[in-house]
Amino acid sequence: MNRIWPFLLFLAFSGSLSAADYPAPDETDFIARDFKFTSGETLPELRLHYRSLGKPVKDAKGVTQNAVLIMHGTTGSGAQFIRPEFAGELFGAGQPLDATKFFIVLPDGIGHGKSTKPSDGLHARFPRYGYRDMVAAQYRLLTEGLGVNHARLVMGTSMGGMQSWLWGELHPEFMDALMPLASVPTQISGRNRAWRRIVIDAIRNDPGWNGGDYKMQPPSLRTAAEMLWLMSSNPILRQREAPSLTKTDAVLDTFVDAYLKTADANDVLYAAEASRDYDPGPDLEKIRAPLLAVNSPTI
Repeated sequence: MNRIWPFLLFLAFSGSLSAADYPAPDETDFIARDFKFTSGETLPELRLHYRSLGKPVKDAKGVTQNAVLIMHGTTGSGAQFIRPEFAGELFGAGQPLDATKFFIVLPDGIGHGKSTKPSDGLHARFPRYGYRDMVAAQYRLLTEGLGVNHARLVMGTSMGGMQSWLWGELHPEFMDALMPLASVPTQISGRNRAWRRIVIDAIRNDPGWNGGDYKMQPPSLRTAAEMLWLMSSNPILRQREAPSLTKTDAVLDTFVDAYLKTADANDVLYAAEASRDYDPGPDLEKIRAPLLAVNSPTI
Protein backbone atom coordinates (compact mmCIF):
# COMPACT_ATOMS: atom_id res chain seq x y z
CA MET A 1 0.00 0.00 0.00
CA ASN A 2 1.25 3.51 -0.81
CA ARG A 3 2.34 4.95 2.56
CA ILE A 4 0.22 8.09 2.04
CA TRP A 5 -3.01 6.10 2.34
CA PRO A 6 -2.77 5.44 6.09
CA PHE A 7 -2.28 9.18 6.54
CA LEU A 8 -5.36 10.00 4.45
CA LEU A 9 -7.50 7.42 6.22
CA PHE A 10 -6.34 8.65 9.62
CA LEU A 11 -7.26 12.19 8.60
CA ALA A 12 -10.67 11.16 7.28
CA PHE A 13 -11.72 9.09 10.28
CA SER A 14 -10.16 11.04 13.14
CA GLY A 15 -13.44 12.30 14.61
CA SER A 16 -12.91 10.31 17.79
CA LEU A 17 -9.87 12.38 18.74
CA SER A 18 -10.55 14.93 21.45
CA ALA A 19 -10.32 18.62 20.69
CA ALA A 20 -6.98 20.19 21.54
CA ASP A 21 -5.23 23.52 21.73
CA TYR A 22 -3.39 24.69 18.64
CA PRO A 23 -1.10 27.66 17.98
CA ALA A 24 -2.60 30.97 16.88
CA PRO A 25 -2.18 31.41 13.12
CA ASP A 26 0.01 34.05 11.56
CA GLU A 27 -2.00 36.29 9.24
CA THR A 28 -0.64 38.39 6.36
CA ASP A 29 -0.88 39.21 2.63
CA PHE A 30 0.92 38.07 -0.48
CA ILE A 31 0.94 40.36 -3.53
CA ALA A 32 0.91 38.61 -6.92
CA ARG A 33 2.08 41.19 -9.43
CA ASP A 34 0.79 41.39 -13.00
CA PHE A 35 -1.76 38.66 -12.40
CA LYS A 36 -3.36 37.47 -15.63
CA PHE A 37 -6.80 35.86 -15.49
CA THR A 38 -7.96 33.15 -17.87
CA SER A 39 -10.37 35.74 -19.32
CA GLY A 40 -7.35 37.72 -20.56
CA GLU A 41 -7.94 40.49 -18.01
CA THR A 42 -5.11 41.52 -15.70
CA LEU A 43 -4.53 43.21 -12.37
CA PRO A 44 -1.19 44.91 -11.67
CA GLU A 45 -1.45 43.69 -8.08
CA LEU A 46 -3.57 40.87 -6.70
CA ARG A 47 -3.64 40.64 -2.92
CA LEU A 48 -4.03 37.15 -1.52
CA HIS A 49 -4.64 37.12 2.21
CA TYR A 50 -3.72 33.98 4.13
CA ARG A 51 -3.28 32.43 7.54
CA SER A 52 -0.56 29.94 8.37
CA LEU A 53 0.31 27.66 11.25
CA GLY A 54 3.64 25.95 11.80
CA LYS A 55 6.86 26.30 9.86
CA PRO A 56 7.97 24.81 6.52
CA VAL A 57 10.55 22.06 6.62
CA LYS A 58 12.75 21.12 3.64
CA ASP A 59 14.90 18.06 3.01
CA ALA A 60 18.56 18.07 2.01
CA LYS A 61 17.56 18.69 -1.62
CA GLY A 62 15.46 21.72 -0.72
CA VAL A 63 12.07 20.03 -1.26
CA THR A 64 9.33 21.13 1.12
CA GLN A 65 8.19 18.14 3.19
CA ASN A 66 5.32 19.28 5.40
CA ALA A 67 3.13 21.87 3.63
CA VAL A 68 -0.65 21.47 3.78
CA LEU A 69 -2.95 23.69 1.72
CA ILE A 70 -6.59 23.93 2.88
CA MET A 71 -9.16 25.81 0.77
CA HIS A 72 -12.55 27.19 1.83
CA GLY A 73 -16.02 27.21 0.31
CA THR A 74 -18.01 29.78 -1.70
CA THR A 75 -18.22 33.20 0.06
CA GLY A 76 -16.09 31.82 2.91
CA SER A 77 -12.48 32.47 3.92
CA GLY A 78 -9.58 30.74 5.58
CA ALA A 79 -10.92 32.05 8.89
CA GLN A 80 -13.69 29.43 8.78
CA PHE A 81 -11.15 26.72 9.65
CA ILE A 82 -9.92 28.44 12.80
CA ARG A 83 -12.60 27.08 15.08
CA PRO A 84 -12.89 24.19 17.55
CA GLU A 85 -14.76 21.78 15.26
CA PHE A 86 -12.01 21.97 12.61
CA ALA A 87 -8.70 23.32 13.92
CA GLY A 88 -9.47 21.94 17.36
CA GLU A 89 -9.80 18.44 15.91
CA LEU A 90 -6.87 18.55 13.48
CA PHE A 91 -4.17 21.10 14.35
CA GLY A 92 -3.40 20.25 17.99
CA ALA A 93 -0.45 18.26 19.28
CA GLY A 94 -0.73 14.62 18.26
CA GLN A 95 -3.65 15.27 15.91
CA PRO A 96 -3.61 14.46 12.16
CA LEU A 97 -2.38 17.91 11.07
CA ASP A 98 -0.33 18.75 14.15
CA ALA A 99 0.81 22.35 13.61
CA THR A 100 4.10 21.62 15.35
CA LYS A 101 4.90 19.22 12.50
CA PHE A 102 3.01 20.58 9.49
CA PHE A 103 3.08 23.95 7.75
CA ILE A 104 -0.63 24.68 7.25
CA VAL A 105 -1.68 27.39 4.78
CA LEU A 106 -5.25 28.74 4.76
CA PRO A 107 -5.69 31.28 1.94
CA ASP A 108 -8.65 33.55 1.27
CA GLY A 109 -9.52 32.89 -2.38
CA ILE A 110 -9.70 35.64 -4.97
CA GLY A 111 -12.80 37.72 -4.28
CA HIS A 112 -13.17 36.32 -0.76
CA GLY A 113 -12.29 37.33 2.78
CA LYS A 114 -9.48 39.88 2.92
CA SER A 115 -8.13 39.10 -0.57
CA THR A 116 -8.63 41.42 -3.52
CA LYS A 117 -12.32 41.54 -4.44
CA PRO A 118 -14.84 43.60 -6.43
CA SER A 119 -15.95 45.63 -3.41
CA ASP A 120 -12.43 47.05 -3.06
CA GLY A 121 -13.36 49.60 -5.73
CA LEU A 122 -13.64 48.06 -9.20
CA HIS A 123 -17.15 46.74 -8.53
CA ALA A 124 -18.53 45.08 -11.70
CA ARG A 125 -15.36 46.08 -13.60
CA PHE A 126 -13.39 43.54 -11.57
CA PRO A 127 -11.92 40.74 -13.74
CA ARG A 128 -14.24 37.74 -14.18
CA TYR A 129 -12.38 35.17 -12.14
CA GLY A 130 -12.99 31.43 -12.08
CA TYR A 131 -11.77 28.46 -10.10
CA ARG A 132 -8.73 28.04 -12.31
CA ASP A 133 -7.69 31.62 -11.55
CA MET A 134 -8.10 30.90 -7.85
CA VAL A 135 -5.84 27.85 -8.11
CA ALA A 136 -3.27 29.87 -10.07
CA ALA A 137 -3.21 32.50 -7.34
CA GLN A 138 -2.83 29.84 -4.63
CA TYR A 139 0.05 28.28 -6.56
CA ARG A 140 1.82 31.64 -6.73
CA LEU A 141 1.22 32.20 -3.02
CA LEU A 142 2.87 28.89 -2.15
CA THR A 143 5.76 29.01 -4.60
CA GLU A 144 6.55 32.73 -4.84
CA GLY A 145 5.27 33.99 -1.53
CA LEU A 146 6.14 31.15 0.84
CA GLY A 147 8.89 29.28 -1.00
CA VAL A 148 6.89 26.05 -0.90
CA ASN A 149 7.82 23.82 -3.84
CA HIS A 150 5.91 20.71 -2.76
CA ALA A 151 2.85 19.94 -0.65
CA ARG A 152 2.27 16.99 1.65
CA LEU A 153 -1.48 17.46 1.23
CA VAL A 154 -3.91 19.64 -0.76
CA MET A 155 -7.46 19.62 0.55
CA GLY A 156 -10.58 21.75 0.71
CA THR A 157 -14.29 21.75 1.36
CA SER A 158 -17.10 22.52 -1.12
CA MET A 159 -15.57 25.08 -3.51
CA GLY A 160 -12.21 24.27 -1.95
CA GLY A 161 -12.89 20.59 -2.60
CA MET A 162 -13.59 21.34 -6.24
CA GLN A 163 -10.36 23.29 -6.43
CA SER A 164 -8.55 20.27 -4.97
CA TRP A 165 -9.53 18.26 -8.06
CA LEU A 166 -8.19 21.06 -10.27
CA TRP A 167 -4.95 21.22 -8.28
CA GLY A 168 -4.42 17.53 -8.98
CA GLU A 169 -4.87 18.06 -12.71
CA LEU A 170 -3.00 21.35 -13.11
CA HIS A 171 -0.04 20.50 -10.84
CA PRO A 172 0.00 16.68 -10.72
CA GLU A 173 3.51 16.33 -9.31
CA PHE A 174 3.20 19.08 -6.69
CA MET A 175 1.50 17.14 -3.90
CA ASP A 176 1.78 13.79 -2.11
CA ALA A 177 -1.98 13.51 -1.60
CA LEU A 178 -5.34 15.14 -2.31
CA MET A 179 -8.46 15.19 -0.15
CA PRO A 180 -11.48 16.96 -1.70
CA LEU A 181 -14.39 17.26 0.74
CA ALA A 182 -18.06 17.81 -0.19
CA SER A 183 -17.45 17.97 -3.93
CA VAL A 184 -17.63 15.87 -7.09
CA PRO A 185 -15.35 15.94 -10.16
CA THR A 186 -17.95 17.05 -12.67
CA GLN A 187 -19.47 20.24 -14.03
CA ILE A 188 -21.75 22.21 -11.70
CA SER A 189 -25.36 21.02 -12.07
CA GLY A 190 -28.54 20.24 -10.14
CA ARG A 191 -29.01 21.96 -6.78
CA ASN A 192 -25.46 23.29 -6.85
CA ARG A 193 -26.04 25.12 -10.12
CA ALA A 194 -29.61 26.06 -9.22
CA TRP A 195 -28.85 27.95 -6.00
CA ARG A 196 -26.03 29.83 -7.70
CA ARG A 197 -28.31 30.71 -10.64
CA ILE A 198 -31.00 31.96 -8.23
CA VAL A 199 -28.48 34.25 -6.51
CA ILE A 200 -27.01 35.46 -9.82
CA ASP A 201 -30.43 36.23 -11.33
CA ALA A 202 -31.70 37.92 -8.17
CA ILE A 203 -28.75 40.33 -8.09
CA ARG A 204 -28.43 41.01 -11.82
CA ASN A 205 -32.19 41.63 -12.23
CA ASP A 206 -32.41 43.88 -9.19
CA PRO A 207 -32.82 47.56 -10.26
CA GLY A 208 -30.94 48.49 -7.08
CA TRP A 209 -27.86 46.66 -8.35
CA ASN A 210 -27.45 49.38 -11.00
CA GLY A 211 -24.96 47.42 -13.07
CA GLY A 212 -22.77 47.00 -10.02
CA ASP A 213 -22.47 50.72 -9.24
CA TYR A 214 -24.87 50.90 -6.31
CA LYS A 215 -24.56 53.35 -3.43
CA MET A 216 -26.49 51.09 -1.06
CA GLN A 217 -26.54 47.30 -1.02
CA PRO A 218 -29.39 46.15 -3.31
CA PRO A 219 -32.36 44.31 -1.73
CA SER A 220 -31.42 41.13 -3.61
CA LEU A 221 -28.48 40.67 -1.25
CA ARG A 222 -31.03 39.46 1.31
CA THR A 223 -32.20 36.77 -1.13
CA ALA A 224 -28.58 35.74 -1.63
CA ALA A 225 -28.03 35.52 2.13
CA GLU A 226 -31.13 33.36 2.56
CA MET A 227 -29.95 30.98 -0.16
CA LEU A 228 -26.51 30.76 1.45
CA TRP A 229 -28.10 29.77 4.76
CA LEU A 230 -30.16 27.11 3.00
CA MET A 231 -27.22 25.61 1.12
CA SER A 232 -24.38 26.01 3.62
CA SER A 233 -25.32 22.97 5.70
CA ASN A 234 -27.05 19.65 5.17
CA PRO A 235 -30.83 19.15 5.55
CA ILE A 236 -30.56 17.02 8.69
CA LEU A 237 -28.55 19.64 10.58
CA ARG A 238 -30.81 22.45 9.35
CA GLN A 239 -33.90 20.56 10.54
CA ARG A 240 -32.30 20.01 13.92
CA GLU A 241 -31.40 23.68 14.15
CA ALA A 242 -34.82 24.90 12.97
CA PRO A 243 -37.47 22.29 13.92
CA SER A 244 -40.55 24.57 13.70
CA LEU A 245 -41.94 27.41 11.59
CA THR A 246 -41.22 30.11 14.16
CA LYS A 247 -37.78 28.71 15.00
CA THR A 248 -36.84 28.55 11.31
CA ASP A 249 -37.85 32.16 10.77
CA ALA A 250 -35.90 33.25 13.85
CA VAL A 251 -32.75 31.34 12.91
CA LEU A 252 -32.88 32.53 9.30
CA ASP A 253 -33.45 36.17 10.31
CA THR A 254 -30.55 36.05 12.75
CA PHE A 255 -28.20 34.65 10.12
CA VAL A 256 -29.31 37.10 7.41
CA ASP A 257 -29.14 40.17 9.65
CA ALA A 258 -25.58 39.30 10.69
CA TYR A 259 -24.54 38.47 7.12
CA LEU A 260 -25.84 41.76 5.70
CA LYS A 261 -23.65 43.79 8.05
CA THR A 262 -20.50 42.87 6.14
CA ALA A 263 -21.53 41.29 2.80
CA ASP A 264 -21.38 42.94 -0.60
CA ALA A 265 -23.61 42.08 -3.58
CA ASN A 266 -20.86 42.25 -6.20
CA ASP A 267 -18.61 40.00 -4.10
CA VAL A 268 -21.41 37.45 -3.72
CA LEU A 269 -22.32 37.66 -7.42
CA TYR A 270 -18.74 37.05 -8.55
CA ALA A 271 -18.32 34.18 -6.08
CA ALA A 272 -21.48 32.49 -7.36
CA GLU A 273 -20.44 32.92 -11.00
CA ALA A 274 -16.86 31.69 -10.46
CA SER A 275 -17.89 28.03 -10.75
CA ARG A 276 -18.66 28.42 -14.46
CA ASP A 277 -15.20 27.09 -15.48
CA TYR A 278 -15.29 24.05 -13.22
CA ASP A 279 -15.32 20.72 -15.05
CA PRO A 280 -12.42 18.44 -14.10
CA GLY A 281 -14.05 15.32 -15.55
CA PRO A 282 -12.27 15.23 -18.93
CA ASP A 283 -8.79 15.45 -17.36
CA LEU A 284 -9.05 13.17 -14.34
CA GLU A 285 -6.38 10.87 -15.77
CA LYS A 286 -3.86 13.69 -15.24
CA ILE A 287 -4.11 13.28 -11.47
CA ARG A 288 -1.09 11.37 -10.17
CA ALA A 289 -1.31 11.80 -6.40
CA PRO A 290 -3.38 9.43 -4.23
CA LEU A 291 -6.81 11.01 -3.78
CA LEU A 292 -9.44 10.38 -1.10
CA ALA A 293 -12.79 12.06 -1.78
CA VAL A 294 -15.02 12.47 1.28
CA ASN A 295 -18.72 13.18 0.78
CA SER A 296 -21.95 12.82 2.73
CA PRO A 297 -25.30 11.65 1.31
CA THR A 298 -27.05 14.32 3.41
CA ILE A 299 -25.25 17.29 1.87
